[in-house]
Amino acid sequence: MFDLKEALSNLPDQPGVYLHKDVYGEVIYVGKASSLRSRVRQYFAPPASLDAKTRALASHIAEFETIVTGTEAEALLLENTLIKRHRPRYNVMLLDDKTYPYIKVTLGEAYPRLVKTRTLASGDGSKYFGPYADVGAMNRILDLLNHAFRLKRCARERFPDKWRPCLNGFLGGCDRCCLGGVDKAEYAERVRAAMDFLRGKDRGLAASLRERMKEASARQDFEAAAQWRDLARDAEIVTERQKVDLLSSGSMDILVAVPAEEGRMAQAVVFFVRDGRLVGREVHHLDAAADAPKREIAAAFLKQYYANQTMVPKEILLEEPVEDAAAIEGYLSAEAEARVRLLVPERGAKHDLLLLAQKDVRESAELVREMLAAREERERDAVEVIMGFAGAAPASTEGAAGARAPRLEAYDISHTGGADSVGAMVVFRGAAKSRADYRRFKIRSAEAGDDYGAIQEVLYRRMKRGLAGEKGFAELPDVILVDGGSGQASAAEQVLSALGGAAAAIPVLGMVKDDKHRTRGLVSARTDEEVDLLALPNAYHLIGTIQEEVHRFAVEYHRGVRGKRLTESALDAVPGIGEKRRAALLLKFGSIEGIKAATEEELAAVPGMTREAARRVKKQLSET
Repeated sequence: MFDLKEALSNLPDQPGVYLHKDVYGEVIYVGKASSLRSRVRQYFAPPASLDAKTRALASHIAEFETIVTGTEAEALLLENTLIKRHRPRYNVMLLDDKTYPYIKVTLGEAYPRLVKTRTLASGDGSKYFGPYADVGAMNRILDLLNHAFRLKRCARERFPDKWRPCLNGFLGGCDRCCLGGVDKAEYAERVRAAMDFLRGKDRGLAASLRERMKEASARQDFEAAAQWRDLARDAEIVTERQKVDLLSSGSMDILVAVPAEEGRMAQAVVFFVRDGRLVGREVHHLDAAADAPKREIAAAFLKQYYANQTMVPKEILLEEPVEDAAAIEGYLSAEAEARVRLLVPERGAKHDLLLLAQKDVRESAELVREMLAAREERERDAVEVIMGFAGAAPASTEGAAGARAPRLEAYDISHTGGADSVGAMVVFRGAAKSRADYRRFKIRSAEAGDDYGAIQEVLYRRMKRGLAGEKGFAELPDVILVDGGSGQASAAEQVLSALGGAAAAIPVLGMVKDDKHRTRGLVSARTDEEVDLLALPNAYHLIGTIQEEVHRFAVEYHRGVRGKRLTESALDAVPGIGEKRRAALLLKFGSIEGIKAATEEELAAVPGMTREAARRVKKQLSET
């Protein structure tokens, strides 16, 4: 659970970007700051000191995340990137979004197209090239390749027998794939050549276009010759620009591996550097052994993560060499269809970027450790309050050798108007749920609607089995918590006193709610003393969690019992439908509703059923 107070106290006094999130984990605002500590704290000042917009934003903040940058300028660039990525509702959005576009090659289609897109999607088999800062130049590239290779431009994939080509086909802009005029293998070769050009590998396209220009000129088709001339010129310009980009690209990924710690999975943190600047960060969790070294985590991540990426950078910076680096480089190069290098920089600008990434990961990890320590302290305080009020012997929650967390057992009763009454027992070891120890009880002897009697029956059955050493019940609780006030607590205390021995020594507390069914306090069955939990926030939170959990567990069991009774009673009323036929019908149709929706013929076809039995079932259920 996110601790807002603890997170605010550990904010770094450094430049960076912060992301405010709502209760659903959605990013609702992205901002940058020269000092994260000063800026983020301003959102949690008294509401009267905030303007209307900030008050509205602050009222929806459930948690936040920060990313430390080297300078305020880097924070500004990162803020812009994250706003475009998350599109938070509380940020001012530029309608003419200047997110750089890509050229998408739709390789998943029978006849692939080249289209402009600003969205990178995975899983559709497409390849992406870019991004292109000069949109005009990118549009000229698209026109150039579509004209030069006569590629399909329409999005339609399937064509009926009687089909008229689009306007582009009528004007001769493509070879009319829709009419079956192009061999798929030959078309695939054109697409491959276009992709080679986009990768900067093809130096012959401009020459080919100039040949077409000369042919058109020889035919005295000077208008076409001018078009081929312009296309050839664009091809030469684009080729040279791509060559420069390939030689001077400042785009790379930085991978920082974080080994698993107690209570935390291993992580791989990827920082994205584009044009020499940090533009984003992703945190990925990995299932790794606690002793797995960083190089092993990094190697596994490289092979699994980049296999699913639409674009693989030409350089990936690592903290230390990984095993099988050459093989991984070869694999990634094949995926990217360009050489990919794994580098461990020891000096220079790339080393500085790696140090910045490592610093950010260290500070984030330290913040998480501090927050976990603070949470453990709060939980320890909550348990001590409960044990102290109960008058129980203190049990250690430190996890030291031989020590154990106290066992807290909570009980609740659930029924509908006294019918289908059930009891539930949940177990907490300290502040942690112990689901393997949960137990359910169907009330047998207590009268319908008698909650006190039901609590006594459940406790008696549980404690008798525990005192007898029965497996699953032998470990007795340190404290018993019952949902309700002094009446329920006293009823439980009477059972324990009657059993005597170890049972009589277990303290019982009632979990009291207010008139709005919210956790309010604890009441002792022995002294009838009540403590107000609103003044004890740590204990208030833990008791509220226990109360909600035992109520949930009881209600779920009650619904199951009630549903089964209703199902059985509906079929039991049908003459000639015994246990076997009932089980066969439910197995076939899944529920009473399914049986009711089935035809008489379908019911009669169930093994063990007859036409007459099916008719009686339909008649009974239609009247129910």
